[in-house]
Amino acid sequence: MLRLVLAYLARPLTRWLLRTAPVADPWERFPASVPLRRFGLGARRAFRWYFEGQSAVEVRSVEQVQDWLLACTYVRDPVLFREDDFWQHPCTFEQLRRGDCEDFCLWAWRKLVRLGYDAEFVAGRCLAPGCSPAGHTWILFRQRGRVFLFDPVMRRRNEMIRSLDDVRHEYLPEVSVDGGFRRYVYAGYYLRRAGRMPAPETRHAPMALPQSA
Repeated sequence: MLRLVLAYLARPLTRWLLRTAPVADPWERFPASVPLRRFGLGARRAFRWYFEGQSAVEVRSVEQVQDWLLACTYVRDPVLFREDDFWQHPCTFEQLRRGDCEDFCLWAWRKLVRLGYDAEFVAGRCLAPGCSPAGHTWILFRQRGRVFLFDPVMRRRNEMIRSLDDVRHEYLPEVSVDGGFRRYVYAGYYLRRAGRMPAPETRHAPMALPQSA
């Protein structure tokens, strides 16, 4: 009980420190009790729910995850569901094979975790040329001591999975959840709230972003 009280009292101080301290790296991550709404309007279910049910798609490698996703179609929620933000269950996504970034990511995240990867579902902003200023989601996963960013809606294989070191300036992470359903907040969230967002990256050519159906 004492630990819970202290943790509750420490939250305003922690938020104040993160807002005022000279945090320069938006990729600094902190364990936190992040409310579901911080992940998006469509986040209405506990993340464990997205791992329920039997998948009809068998994959045995990250490459097979990419192959399956490349055959899917990106469609915005207002077009597909007549809602501003709707998160499909991965089993539903397997039937429709249509959806937006959250649907692609939830399916891929579940598959990577099932394959044994240390993988996080991340919500934040894409800063690369051609990206929408609205929120975006992607996956971080670790392999042989390296961290990779997996953006499942990219339509070119070589842009779907890249080293985090190569693309860290193209994305602004805000909140995440790992395969054990532990949630985190990134310094990027506080930097954006404080009006200290990094400038959009301009070194790379525009990525092959999906076209809205």
